[in-house]
This record gives sequence, C-alpha cells and structure tokens, in this order.
Amino acid sequence: MGGCFSLQWVEQLLIWLVIFGAVFAILNLLIPWVLSGIGAPLSGAVSLIMRVLMIIFWAAVTIAVIIICFDLISCLIGHGGLSGLSLPHSRQ
Repeated sequence: MGGCFSLQWVEQLLIWLVIFGAVFAILNLLIPWVLSGIGAPLSGAVSLIMRVLMIIFWAAVTIAVIIICFDLISCLIGHGGLSGLSLPHSRQ
C-alpha cells in the first residue's frame, strides 16, 4: 500500500467507510428487531434478512465501483494517460 494520501490510501479509506456504513446500517436493523423480542414472526425475520442482503449487495456494488474508478485513475496517471497531457505553451 502506498503512502499517506496516495490513490491506494484514498481507495482503501473509501472501501473501509463503505464497510463501516454497511455494518452500521445492518446493526440499525438488527438491534430494534432483537429488542422487540426474539419470538418475532417468521415474516418479520424474512423481511429483515432481505433488507440485510440488500445492504450487503449495495455495499459490494459500491466497493466494486470504487475499485474500478481508482484502477482507471491509476491507469491514466501511471501509464502516461494524464501525465502525458500538458498545457499549451504560449509562443514568444
């Protein structure tokens, strides 16, 4: 992994933020369900499981998008894509 504030560092930070956000959202679903009583009806459990799976799915999609975007940025910068660009020089 690169140094502070490198592309890899920012990428990993964003991925960890997505993971923590997903865990927080799942805990926000689970804690009220557990506190309402373990003997909740089966339909409530199935609904809860579906919401948890949707959070996990969207977290995975977000992480994939972050990885793809940072791979594209590092490809552009690292292989002469953006580094080969220069501002036009004024003629004197």
